[in-house]
Amino acid sequence: MSDEFLLEARDVRKVFRGGGMLQADTATVAVDHFSLKIDADNPTFTTIAGESGSGKTTIARLLLGLVDPTSGEVRYRGRPLPDLDKVKRKQYRKEVQAIFQDPFEVYNPFYKVDHILTTPLKKFSLANSRSEIQDRVETALTAVGLRPDETLGRYPHQLSGGQRQRITTARALLLEPKLIIADEPVSMVDASLRATILESLHRLFREFGISFLYITHDLATAYQVSESLVVLYNGTVAEAGDTESIIRNPKHPYTQELIHSIPAPVPGTEWLEKPVEEKAEGKEIMEAEHQVISGCRYVHRCPKAMNKCVGQLPDLYQTGDTRGISCFLYEESVPVPDGDLTEILSTKTATIQD
Repeated sequence: MSDEFLLEARDVRKVFRGGGMLQADTATVAVDHFSLKIDADNPTFTTIAGESGSGKTTIARLLLGLVDPTSGEVRYRGRPLPDLDKVKRKQYRKEVQAIFQDPFEVYNPFYKVDHILTTPLKKFSLANSRSEIQDRVETALTAVGLRPDETLGRYPHQLSGGQRQRITTARALLLEPKLIIADEPVSMVDASLRATILESLHRLFREFGISFLYITHDLATAYQVSESLVVLYNGTVAEAGDTESIIRNPKHPYTQELIHSIPAPVPGTEWLEKPVEEKAEGKEIMEAEHQVISGCRYVHRCPKAMNKCVGQLPDLYQTGDTRGISCFLYEESVPVPDGDLTEILSTKTATIQD
């Protein structure tokens, strides 16, 4: 791994504050002490997964510089994002691209889809002539599985959701990025098209050497494409490591619950051999999910919760070369220094699952 990382989240914390004249000030901790590094030279395909409200999209927005952290910092090639000069910021915008959830909102309905493809080439001076622009656009469209003659010259409403999402992927590819942050890119696309779009993303990872940070609530799609998996719960990392290992043998009680909730392809079968335990009765554990606690964020739902889980947030314990778990059940293991996920995430190449 190189000494210079493309993008780093260093102990990032994000708190959103509400309230006003008629109500008390409230605070929501969206992300709590999150650390991750993306190497500039060794492409990886990492998934950040969790239920709604777990902090997935907030992490994506922090890494994209769309919101500022409350504490900690996001660095691009060793420099904090606020300190980037004009030249470095333009380079950052070129090398770190995004694919968002809604494939329609990124389009101006008054322009043909050609506009979203040609504009970045002109803005970043990546082509010297109209013919070169045309060639690069057609190559990018072909790379994501679209036929240029059936795509160019049309308005956004004349294309399907799957086509629009693949065009935004082609747009990101045109800038020759090092990293693409894909925030729920298939959640608003028909199920029949999800595999096609995911295969297009993974092909870019394999053939172009582009790193991906895939944000999703769907562990089934994460299993299809990612080599490493980070499971979030309520702004904190519950479990992280090799995707195959986590899906096949989840260790954290929340990961077990999450995987157990995935509908099995054959009715009557389960992903896990044993069902997840239900919440034990009689424990002196706070039950209200909205209550502010200083301990484990999952304590109110955990069937294995202990009293110390209420008042103390567990470290991220390294239980193997490619596994980290934030749970006191594994406190005999060595804590990961600074909670940095980099060293415990797998670096093996994933393959598309049938």
